[in-house]
Amino acid sequence: MRHNKKRGTKLGTDASHTKAMKKSLIQALLANDRIKTLDARAKAIRPDVDRVITWAKRGDLASRRLALAKVGDKDLVREVFEKAAQGMWADRNGGYTRIMKLGPRKGDAAEVVIIELVTEPCAPKGAGVTKVEAVGE
Repeated sequence: MRHNKKRGTKLGTDASHTKAMKKSLIQALLANDRIKTLDARAKAIRPDVDRVITWAKRGDLASRRLALAKVGDKDLVREVFEKAAQGMWADRNGGYTRIMKLGPRKGDAAEVVIIELVTEPCAPKGAGVTKVEAVGE
């Protein structure tokens, strides 16, 4: 029986190929900070990448082992944990990735996107000028 085997979308392949493809895309994104891929694949790896960065912000041994199981590359995990320790995502509570649409691919019209890690600091909610203040002055 296949109880509890379905986890997200299959992305057109069997489960083992989907798992390997997602691991490869996560490695490429964390190594290069930006990759070009299909929309469905980018949306499939986004929660996993955010989870790895959250583990890196936590920084303990259990989190490092979980990240190593998800990413599969010891040097890459060490690099991500060092970036998190230096405070790269210290002011951001989630939303570590950004997906920008590029348009349809020429051959089969599949939606191509760029997924990248967000590196700029997060502005607090109360920092911007509201419309009421701008009209009143």
